[in-house]
Amino acid sequence: MKAVIYCRVSTEKETQESSLVRQEEELTNFAGAQGYEIAKIFKDQHSGYDIERDGLLDLLSYIKEEAIKAVFVQDETRIGRGNGRMAVLHLLQKTNTSVFTLQDKGVLNLNEMDSMLLEILALVEEYQRKLHNAKIKRGMKRAVSQGFRPEKNLKMRGNQEGRERIEVPVDEIVRLRNAGLTFEEIAATLKGLGFEISKATVHRRYIEFTKTHGG
Repeated sequence: MKAVIYCRVSTEKETQESSLVRQEEELTNFAGAQGYEIAKIFKDQHSGYDIERDGLLDLLSYIKEEAIKAVFVQDETRIGRGNGRMAVLHLLQKTNTSVFTLQDKGVLNLNEMDSMLLEILALVEEYQRKLHNAKIKRGMKRAVSQGFRPEKNLKMRGNQEGRERIEVPVDEIVRLRNAGLTFEEIAATLKGLGFEISKATVHRRYIEFTKTHGG
């Protein structure tokens, strides 16, 4: 099984370098004893209260891209402090990544309050997803009631030409807008059809069209 190691010290002082080296050595031995192979090691010399840490951001991206299921740290404060710590733990929870600490001699042992907070965060995120899907469904239903037929009006394809400008069905944006849909509803409807487009982009393309065509 593959895992990653994360080492952090709070400052960039040279005296902290030895601490990073020690963390790496101890965690490498610890991970091996747990039966894990180290895929990569990430390090930071940065405050734990700041989540904008290069090593941490690289770690989270790597875990998601490589489907890593275990991260080894000296103790939970290495991940972060304050609200930042909970934010990182929540992201790791979403990828089903276990956190092993030397301090706990195994999987991180969360206190009751932290466990409850993570459960609440997961619950809130799930309801946000349900609300987003409901908005897409409502936008689609409203568009269809106004005569929108995706199988006839849209080509289900991405931007095959590789241009930076997002390819969107401007005519449909205008038609749906004229039918009374909000820019947010139009964006939600198009997203449901595979067009990754924001409300701001929908609004901009609509304005561009009306200016060009004297609307």
